[in-house]
Amino acid sequence: MIYEDRLSNEIEKKAKKTLGQTFLPKDIDAHILQTIAYEYPKRKINVELTSNEFTCICPFSGLPDFAVITVHYTPRKKLIELKAFKYYLYSYRNVKIYNEHAVNKILEDLVNTVKPWAMTVIGEFTVRGGATNKVTAEYKEK
Repeated sequence: MIYEDRLSNEIEKKAKKTLGQTFLPKDIDAHILQTIAYEYPKRKINVELTSNEFTCICPFSGLPDFAVITVHYTPRKKLIELKAFKYYLYSYRNVKIYNEHAVNKILEDLVNTVKPWAMTVIGEFTVRGGATNKVTAEYKEK
C-alpha cells in the first residue's frame, strides 16, 4: 500500500466494508450520506451532481456494471455533502444489484437523507451484450 500509515475516517471505513466480498442491496449503509445546511431555503435552485465512477455487480452474470450517475435536485434545507456522496456510491462496488434497482435505491436513500423539493437520479450504464441501459427515477413532493 502506498500510504500504509494513512488513517481512514469513519465514512471511508463504512464505504469500504464491502471490499473483497459480494453483498446485497440491504447491506448498503445510507448513513454514509451526510448533509450540509442550505443557507437560502427560500430560493429554489437546481443542483446537479455527476459521478462517472459508479460500479456494482450484475446479480445475473456476476460481472461488473459501470455507470455515470447523475443526480438533479432542488434542495429544501439540506445539501448533499460531496465526499460522503462519493463514498456512498463507492459502497455499491461489490453489491449484487440490477441497474434499475440501484438507481431506485440511490434515489430513495438520497430523498430520505436530504428531503428535497424534487430529485431525479439517472444511471447511464455502459454497454453490455451490445446494449446500453439508461435508467431514470424521479421524486417530486406531493
